[in-house]
Amino acid sequence: MDNNLKGAIAAFEYAGEFVTCEELKAGNINATYKLTFKNGDADMYYILQKINTNVFRDPDGLMENVGRVTEHIRAKLDENDANIERRVLHFLKTKNGSYTYYDEEGKCWRSYVYVDKATAHNAISEPVLFYEAGKGFGAFQKDLFDFPAEVLHETIPNFHNTKSRFDSFEEAVKNDAAGRVKDIAAEIEFVRARKELASSIVDKLASGELPTRVTHNDTKLNNILIDDATKKAICVIDLDTIMPGSSLYDYGDAIRFGANTAAEDEPDTSKISVNMELFELFTKGFVEECAKSFDKSEILALPLGALVMTYELVIRFLTDYINGDTYFKILYPEHNIVRTRAQMKLLSELEAKFDQMNAFVESMLA
Repeated sequence: MDNNLKGAIAAFEYAGEFVTCEELKAGNINATYKLTFKNGDADMYYILQKINTNVFRDPDGLMENVGRVTEHIRAKLDENDANIERRVLHFLKTKNGSYTYYDEEGKCWRSYVYVDKATAHNAISEPVLFYEAGKGFGAFQKDLFDFPAEVLHETIPNFHNTKSRFDSFEEAVKNDAAGRVKDIAAEIEFVRARKELASSIVDKLASGELPTRVTHNDTKLNNILIDDATKKAICVIDLDTIMPGSSLYDYGDAIRFGANTAAEDEPDTSKISVNMELFELFTKGFVEECAKSFDKSEILALPLGALVMTYELVIRFLTDYINGDTYFKILYPEHNIVRTRAQMKLLSELEAKFDQMNAFVESMLA
């Protein structure tokens, strides 16, 4: 164990005596360790992470967001509930009262209580998991509906500003840095033909037609912990991208990712469609949780989020391809254009089912 890791362990307020430290390989951004402490006869488990400051340039702002949001949720829970530590992540403070610790090399660390006997599923092995994911993310919105989202730091500026991403796409086409524009006329026209989608949520937020809410911004299935015994959603995790935004972003991205019948980068677009059973299950869980906290108009607008978030991914993958693959990690030279075409097909399928999606959401409010 190196000195920086030792220093980080010593910095936080853990209960009991240190026993072991195990590095966890899951996750692509932060270095993660599971710590075991002995507190009397009980084993206590914690997660210790070194934050990747190449990705998150303002770790103090990030942790200020996380601390405010988790404390807000915790305040709404029954403090006598034995499961309170499983309902919301509990981030620890250092002995100096901060959520962050900086080691001798200037690296930033944070720590939270490990949620035992729960699983973050990477695939929808049974449809009910997606229903529970909907309930989990819907409960997250319900618990934060009265949180002043405007106080949060924008950890990744313009992350879901699709209008800004469209402008960046047009600039990329103009510059044609990799000399690829001549070969992708159909893809460019697809994006331009749907330009109004780029502004649809952004403009509604600006006008107040949609409220600004706390958004998670990475609502994949594996960011919900499912209790191993009850198979119920218990806790939202991976809170690094919490920012102000629209509930449509979180709902839409979950549908885009989870109700797709194929992988995000499936080269055979004939395999790509929308699994309406999964769409309905997630929507049912999400709306059941947040219906009493949202205005009817916001709930009725949810399917628009699926279109916009898919369109945004079309723009992002295509822009990166035009620029010469400078942002997304690729596995082969055509990877980004394959991703683009996969998301184009998914968006076309969502457009074809849009009326059906709207009708189902409306039926939830009947």
